Amino acid sequence: MRRRWNHNIHYHPRVLEAVPPDAERALDIGCGEGMLTRELRTVVPDVTGIDLDEPSLSEARGYGDDIAYVRGDFLEHPLEPESYDVIASIATLHHVDARTGLLRMRDLLRPGGVLVVIGVARAVLPRDLPRELAGVAANWIHRAHKGYWQHPSPVLWPPPVTYPEMQSLATEVLPHSTYRRHLLFRYSIRWQKPK
Repeated sequence: MRRRWNHNIHYHPRVLEAVPPDAERALDIGCGEGMLTRELRTVVPDVTGIDLDEPSLSEARGYGDDIAYVRGDFLEHPLEPESYDVIASIATLHHVDARTGLLRMRDLLRPGGVLVVIGVARAVLPRDLPRELAGVAANWIHRAHKGYWQHPSPVLWPPPVTYPEMQSLATEVLPHSTYRRHLLFRYSIRWQKPK
C-alpha cells in the first residue's frame, strides 16, 4: 500500500525539519485526523492536536497513542500562552481571520520556539497564471506516481487572502519570519520567537 499523499502531506517535512532539537511540547493547529500530529510525536515528547471537526478527531484518537486531541477553536480554547516549543499549522489559517490566527499562534509560542505555517492562499490572476500552470503540471506528475488521498476534514474554497496579502501580513505580525511560496499551491511561514 502506498503512503498517503496530498498537497498538505507533501509539505510535512518542512514542519519536521524546523523542530528544535530540544523541543518538549508541540501543538498541531487544525490537526484533522492527526497524520502530522503523529509525525511530530516521533520527535517531540508532548504533542497536542486541536481541531473543530469531531469525525476527524475520532479517527485521530483511534490510533491509540499518547497524543492529546482537543476539540476546540484554537482562537478561543484555553491553551496556555507561551507554552509550546513548536506550533504547526497546515491548511488551517485560511479558515479563520489570518491576522487573528497568526497573533494567537505567536502568543502560544514560547520564547525561542518555532512556528511553521503551511497555508493556502488565492492566486492573483493573470499575474500568477504561469506559476499556477506549473503547479497543475507538478500535481499531475505527483498524482501519477503517488496517488492522491482526500482528507476527511472540511474544505474552504476559495481562500479569502491572496499570496501577496499573506506575505505582507506575515512580515507585519511575525517580524523576521521567512515566507516562501511553493509550487503545489501552498505557502510556508517559518518564524522563531525571540528569546
